Amino acid sequence: MTDRWNAILTEVEPATPVDGPLHGRRLLVKDMIDTAGVRTTYGSKVYSDHVPRRTAPAVERLVAAGAVVVGKANLHEFAWGVTSQNPWYGTVQNPLRPGRTTGGSSGGNAAALADGLCDLGLATDTGCSIRLPASCCGVVGLKPSWGRVPAEGAFPLCPSFDTVGPMAQTVEEVALAWSVLTGEPVPEPRLAGLTIGLLTQPPSVGGPALPANPAGEAYVPRLEELGARVIESKIPEPDDDTWPLFFHEAAESHRATFPSRAADYGDNVRAKLEQAQEVEPNAVARARRAVRRWRELRPPVDLYAAPVVGAEIPPADCDELEVRIPLTAFLRPFNVLGWAALAIGDLQLVAPRDETVLAAGLAWEREERTAMPSGRAPRSSGAAAA
Repeated sequence: MTDRWNAILTEVEPATPVDGPLHGRRLLVKDMIDTAGVRTTYGSKVYSDHVPRRTAPAVERLVAAGAVVVGKANLHEFAWGVTSQNPWYGTVQNPLRPGRTTGGSSGGNAAALADGLCDLGLATDTGCSIRLPASCCGVVGLKPSWGRVPAEGAFPLCPSFDTVGPMAQTVEEVALAWSVLTGEPVPEPRLAGLTIGLLTQPPSVGGPALPANPAGEAYVPRLEELGARVIESKIPEPDDDTWPLFFHEAAESHRATFPSRAADYGDNVRAKLEQAQEVEPNAVARARRAVRRWRELRPPVDLYAAPVVGAEIPPADCDELEVRIPLTAFLRPFNVLGWAALAIGDLQLVAPRDETVLAAGLAWEREERTAMPSGRAPRSSGAAAA
C-alpha cells in the first residue's frame, strides 16, 4: 500500500480471511497492541526490535470474524501523547487537514482510515487516544466502557484508565467491530425519547476548573429533530485530584526500563515520566479513592453530548506539552469515570454503557445517510473546526 502519511510502521501480508461478519475487512492494529510474529514497537526505541509471541485477544477476535491484519499503526511514543509526534518513527500526517495534527495517540489508525488504507482500526484510549484522532481526521472511534473489551496484550499506560476499542469510517462499521469484540448484538438505532445532557463545561479530573466551551450547542437542533430531549447539564467534579493515580500507574508500567534507560526515551515522554517519579504515595491513595467514588456516579440523563475538541485543530508541529490539556478537556474525564464515549467527527456521545452511545450514534448516522444523495454518511460529519 502507498502510505503518504507516515501512518503505518510495519506492513503485513494479508492472510486469507475466514468467513464471518468482518470477512475481508482490512485491519490496522495500533503498534501498542501485540501481534504474534509481527514487530510491535509500542512506538518506542526501547522495543524497536520487539516481536511478540502471542496475539492480543482483541485482535484474535476480529481476525476470527474475518478481518485481515494489514499492518501496525504509528503512534505517539508509548501512547502517551495527543499529537502522534514520534521522535523515532516520525510524525503522523493528517490526510483530511494537511498541516494539522492527527491527534494522538492513535494518529496512525485515524490517518490510515481517512485515506482508505484500511477498513478497521484497533487502538487504545487512556485519556483521548481513540476519540481525538477520530475527530481530527474525520472518522469514527469508540472508547468502550472500562473493562468491556479485553486490554490484555496491549502495553499498559495506566491500567485503571486503559481501554481498547475500534475505529472505522462509519458508526455502522464501528458497531459491527464492537459486536465482534464483545460478543453482544449490534444495538438498534435509538435517539427518539432519550434525554441528553448537553455539556458545555467539562469536569476537571484535577487542578483548576476548565473553561466552558459551547461548541456542542451546534448539535442540539439535529438531536431534537431526531426525537431526543436536550437539556443543559453538568457532571460533578471528583472529590480529589485524580492525576496522581495516572502518573503512579504510568511510572509502574515503565519501571523495568525507566529511569534505567531514560536516554532511550524521547524528550516528550521522558519529561512526563520524570514528573511521574515524584508522586507522593498518599496522593496516589487519595486519587484511587476519588476515582472509585466518582465511578459510583449515576447520571440523571440517558446520555451526554459534548464536543470532542470544539476548537481549531493545532498544527502538526505544535508543542504537545502546551496543547495536551485543552485538547483533552472533554475526553479525559470519561476515562476516569470509566464510561463509554463515541466520537463522530467532533460530536461526542457519552454514557456509562457502550450500547447506549452506539444506539445513539447509529440513529444519528442513519439520518445523515438518508440525507446524502449517495446514501452513505459523510465521513467527516460533525468534524472539528479546521
